[in-house]
Amino acid sequence: MGDKVLNGVIDKEASLAGLHQTVDGPDGHFRQNNIDALAHIHIIYTTRVSPTTRLHVFSRAIFDIIQPMLRDLFFISCACATMAFAADSPVKDPTFSKDIAPIFQKACQNCHRPGSIAPMSLLTYKDARPWARSIREKVITRVMPPWHIDRNVGVSKFKEDPSLTDDEIATIVAWADHGAPEGNPADLPAPRQFSDTDKWHIGAPDRIISMKTPYTLKAKGGDEFLDVDIDPGLTEDMYIAAVETKPDLGFKAIHHATTNLVEDPEDDPVGLFLNEYAIGKAADIFPPNTGRLLKAGSKIHFNLHLHPVGTETPVQVSLGLRFFPKGVVPKYVAFTQHMGDVNELDLPAGQISRNDGYFRLPRPAVLSAFQPHFHTLGKAQCVEAIYPDVRPDSARPGPARTETLSCVSNAQFGWSLTYPYADDVAPVLPAGTVIHVITWHDNSDHNPHNLNPKNWKGYGQRTIDEMSFAWISLFYVDEADYKERAAARARALGASY
Repeated sequence: MGDKVLNGVIDKEASLAGLHQTVDGPDGHFRQNNIDALAHIHIIYTTRVSPTTRLHVFSRAIFDIIQPMLRDLFFISCACATMAFAADSPVKDPTFSKDIAPIFQKACQNCHRPGSIAPMSLLTYKDARPWARSIREKVITRVMPPWHIDRNVGVSKFKEDPSLTDDEIATIVAWADHGAPEGNPADLPAPRQFSDTDKWHIGAPDRIISMKTPYTLKAKGGDEFLDVDIDPGLTEDMYIAAVETKPDLGFKAIHHATTNLVEDPEDDPVGLFLNEYAIGKAADIFPPNTGRLLKAGSKIHFNLHLHPVGTETPVQVSLGLRFFPKGVVPKYVAFTQHMGDVNELDLPAGQISRNDGYFRLPRPAVLSAFQPHFHTLGKAQCVEAIYPDVRPDSARPGPARTETLSCVSNAQFGWSLTYPYADDVAPVLPAGTVIHVITWHDNSDHNPHNLNPKNWKGYGQRTIDEMSFAWISLFYVDEADYKERAAARARALGASY
């Protein structure tokens, strides 16, 4: 097609122009709606990405093209999925009391209870029965419990994975399909007991640092940004093993809340990033022998991005910390940072757009967690490692070795989930590795979270604007440590090293 290539990136305008001439269909509406999906196919085969990522994106693009036809088959497909799960159910004639309540206690009730973030309670049969059909749909599609990482791409083993097993899903489906019976209440497990510490993913914090008084957010209007500095009264240096930011009040109005560590208010009043809260985001629990130093006299800076929700809302946020024992100094310094930022977003109305960002690791590193970041238009994000070509024959033509690390292919707005890699399979990368972040935004009317699909969207801080980057948690290691860890990971993955 004669596409222009600048620094390895296809000129999208030229690609779309060529595709517009070649795409045909029964009417112009088909052609217009599918230009960008076909552009993804073209671009993915003319840019350097791993074969796995290429196949993944190709599949998603094909899905976008045939999505209107698939809508007509939605109920048939749901019925087929239901029958498949029901046929595989390990439990005959499941009941709520004996079979469903234990699953809900383990995977659902921490959120689905009075006073927590879920819209309804699932503590009792009376609570759950009206929602049986909806629950069945959500677990079949794996929208709930929220865990939207693609299990078939990249790393597949994680810490704190709340997702249900296939057997658990099959049991819930069979229960719903057979009328959602209660069963014998005598079969119920003892009710799960909750305490104030249950809202913390890190367990009971050693110290909680809170806003002293709630901030009252107005009912309507534009987004607000609130900055609060708090002196936690630290009299000695402490090392943090885990950290978590959580709302006490007003979680529905909080777009995000970040906490920074301010060591010198005069020299750096904003400080170093410590942790972030967004709906669905859990804690940062650092890998073994890894932590953050909290110096004596340091202050905590809270930055709250608030979005009015129609009613006057009190907002209050806390930071929970869990410390290493006194005298214990972790070997590695853990931190979280943006990677692959794209600040010049161009998201045309009615289209799905792809953007690529890059970050080069200056030293060998271990990646401990991944979280995609975008706003309402976020559709999917993949992260891959482009390894440095340091072989003796590196002058030969051909692409560098790549590894797809993770993909979230069905992002759900409102769930800013962090995916912490299991220690034995966490990516171990050499110095010079390029982290390639590939992000798709859906600015069409197929996106239920898109308030105005007729408008162009771009980068910005507001909820109605967009962003494109990945939060990556990591720690740097020396060369000897890197080689040892890389070999251990290869063995864990069953690969040759």
